[in-house]
Amino acid sequence: MATPQKQVMVVGVDDSEHSLYALGWTLDHFFVPFVSNSPFNLVVVHAKPTASSAVGLAGPGAAEVLPYVDSDLKRIAARVIEKAKEICTSKLVNDVIYEVGEGDARNVLCEAVERHNASILVVGSHGYGAIKRAVLGSVSDYCSHHAHCSVMIVKRPKIKH
Repeated sequence: MATPQKQVMVVGVDDSEHSLYALGWTLDHFFVPFVSNSPFNLVVVHAKPTASSAVGLAGPGAAEVLPYVDSDLKRIAARVIEKAKEICTSKLVNDVIYEVGEGDARNVLCEAVERHNASILVVGSHGYGAIKRAVLGSVSDYCSHHAHCSVMIVKRPKIKH
């Protein structure tokens, strides 16, 4: 009898507390330490913006700045992946694929879902209101409409004063 292949879970991370909380929450609820029979293979994905999108239309002289911006973005991406590795290691989850994709987070996450044939995508919620979400856009909203899998949006509990 053939062994059933595990489903893939993609977790999107960035340098926000919200996405790192979502990663930790996911590990706590779907991955049991020392048990290798989790129903999922885990893929952690970070979307690194392109240098040109980070600089935007800066005008003359922008070309000289792009290599420095790209270097900073690569350093941030490495820091985000390192933090994700620390969280996974602290939760005793070691069989993880880490990826950095370049581009808009919405597209990078949806492409990762397709590439890995993921069953579920996990993203954190920044908790923006309607106006901020309309102006800034929402990665979770976009992914919930465009990813070809189930999307779980993890919200941090509100702190009561």
